Amino acid sequence: MMGPICIGSVLWDIIGKTDRAMKQGHDVPGRITRIPGGVAYNIAQELVRLGRRPIVLTSLGDDSDGADLLSHCRGLGMQMDHAHVSADLRTDSYMAIEAANGLVAAIADAHSLEQAGDLILQPLFDGRMGSVDRPYRGMVVIDGNLTSDLLARITTWPQFAQADVRIVPASPGKADRLQPFFAMPNAAFYVNRYEAEILCDQKFANAQDAAVGLIDRGAARAIVTDGSAMVCDAVAGQPCVSVPVPAVDHVVRVTGAGDTFLAAHMQAELTGYDRTQALTHAAAAASAYVCGKDTYEF
Repeated sequence: MMGPICIGSVLWDIIGKTDRAMKQGHDVPGRITRIPGGVAYNIAQELVRLGRRPIVLTSLGDDSDGADLLSHCRGLGMQMDHAHVSADLRTDSYMAIEAANGLVAAIADAHSLEQAGDLILQPLFDGRMGSVDRPYRGMVVIDGNLTSDLLARITTWPQFAQADVRIVPASPGKADRLQPFFAMPNAAFYVNRYEAEILCDQKFANAQDAAVGLIDRGAARAIVTDGSAMVCDAVAGQPCVSVPVPAVDHVVRVTGAGDTFLAAHMQAELTGYDRTQALTHAAAAASAYVCGKDTYEF
């Protein structure tokens, strides 16, 4: 199966992990690993596992790190022929510290993706995958690691007007970059409650209130998570759908859980699941991921 398109960061994740709880300033033993990552990568990887062949639009440096990533992604089954590779840029990276009490801190170095700008989108403009006259009509997921300016322009370009656009902020610090998508009638927000609060500039008691708040702010659709609490899918003019998140007995990993949720939700809807079924499946997939399971029932 072809598609969908994943637009955004593909980079190296440098993860420090410890089985101890941590606070600011702690120095503890653990393990440090380097693995492929990035929001677009994580979503594409999960889509591949679910039987899709996602097309990845990203920026990579013409360096050994970029070459290794290209080879790895192609080996998994991602379509990387349209990735932007530049000798003037270096391959991006992400660094995180995970402890028994969750994600302690993270830094994303996505400067190359930001500098590449709309060059990564050229296949959607020049006829290879779409154009003004023949816009792409499939599902597209865009992560908030793109610049604020580029994200704003995407909402106005006819090349995206017929697509099923899914937008994710990448981190709370980049949630504000999604503001222009309130005016895009074919865009769905995937955020957590805290990110919804940033976008709406107000506090919410739960995911349902946050999802409704996003709709009131102008979003056409909003899927909101809230840790282990209920997850909600709100669509303008339709009833909200809320489902519980399966309990997690032991947290094995945190980084990438949101991307797993999004990919599972996309796959469920591409398969034909209704809103409640898709949300239930995505919540179960995210919980299984956090528990360390590599597979889950679809």
